[in-house]
Amino acid sequence: MFLLGRTLMKIGEEAMPTEGLPEYSTSVRTVLIVASDVVAHPDSAIGEIAARTGLPQSQVSGAVARLREAGSVVAEPDPRDRRRMLVRQAPQVSERVAAVRSTPIDGALAAALGTDEPGEVAEVADLLERLARRLTPETLARLRAEPS
Repeated sequence: MFLLGRTLMKIGEEAMPTEGLPEYSTSVRTVLIVASDVVAHPDSAIGEIAARTGLPQSQVSGAVARLREAGSVVAEPDPRDRRRMLVRQAPQVSERVAAVRSTPIDGALAAALGTDEPGEVAEVADLLERLARRLTPETLARLRAEPS
């Protein structure tokens, strides 16, 4: 399962549109992990995101900077402690988020499968979509809630 997850992450990273973007020190994977955490936990401080994700605070800060630049998140001072910034998902979908959401995975998936057969790529894409509907971030919350 772990190796499958890693393979799927790599395919997803490969499918991400990067045209016209500058080189960043923060990886796409880190940005996606942070974005997912921000959606699940709005109004979180950088340190809180780092603690939940297990990422170093410097990587979380870099990812938040990229997400702010892309218009995906907003950050505002914490009213209780003006030194801390609270991060939340932007109220409107940015152009970058819209581009990412509308980018098909077919090319990256075909390359990973080693085929250009549209039927096979479509079949695997359909299976992945079905799996994604079943295994959501809420799945992880249920998994963690189960007694060991």
